[in-house]
Amino acid sequence: MPQTREPVHWEWAPARQRCLREARRILGNRDDAEEAVQEAFVRAWRKRAACRTPGAPLPWLIQITRNEAMRLAARRSRRQASEIPEAEPDAVPAPASETQIDRTLTTVATEQALSTLCEEERRLIRLRYEEDLTQGQVAAALGVPEGTVKVRLHRVRARLRGVARDLAA
Repeated sequence: MPQTREPVHWEWAPARQRCLREARRILGNRDDAEEAVQEAFVRAWRKRAACRTPGAPLPWLIQITRNEAMRLAARRSRRQASEIPEAEPDAVPAPASETQIDRTLTTVATEQALSTLCEEERRLIRLRYEEDLTQGQVAAALGVPEGTVKVRLHRVRARLRGVARDLAA
């Protein structure tokens, strides 16, 4: 019987550094990346028995970190969108900064990409990312196995990446 390393003996510090780089790549902000990595490691610790490769947990940890970073980015984006104050009717609009323009273009591109999905796929994305449900919770809400949710999400994300590339071209 091969001997596996217990999660308690995993090399957490080097894994943390690699996960921090990944989260920072996604979020672009060190403080947000730190928050995402911390949340990812809490999740990883709680679910450590689910790691299929306990002898080499880094890919598993990085994926959890990506998910947390994307979840954090989505939450922050929704919060910022809801905090935009109403403009006064007589006020002269200020010129849009490049950041605002970039955000608007990203929002439009996201809406265009999502419009290519069927209603069932949009519901899947809405449950997972807008309502921030886990894959297990999404599976329960849809009445399908969790593995089905994982496969469908993978396929939808791959299709959306292709659409995003097409829109950017």
